[in-house]
Amino acid sequence: MQVTTKGQVTIPQEIRNRLGLLPHTKVEFELVGDHARIRKARRAPGEGARASLALEALRGTADTRLSTDEIMALTRSEARAARRRK
Repeated sequence: MQVTTKGQVTIPQEIRNRLGLLPHTKVEFELVGDHARIRKARRAPGEGARASLALEALRGTADTRLSTDEIMALTRSEARAARRRK
């Protein structure tokens, strides 16, 4: 693994999964002798939780022209159809 010219390093997927590091998750580094430790940053009071970060990342990504009422009607009709099939 190499440090880029911008000082960046890719955190391996297995480590990101185990630590629950999503895009935009803040991390902290701690120097211990000649080693560095990385961990999720401690949240300050009032900071959002993981779900809030995930929702923020998705905000504004929908590309549908349907209104909320139209989406709810479609969802309900799908649920009714699924119950009928059982």
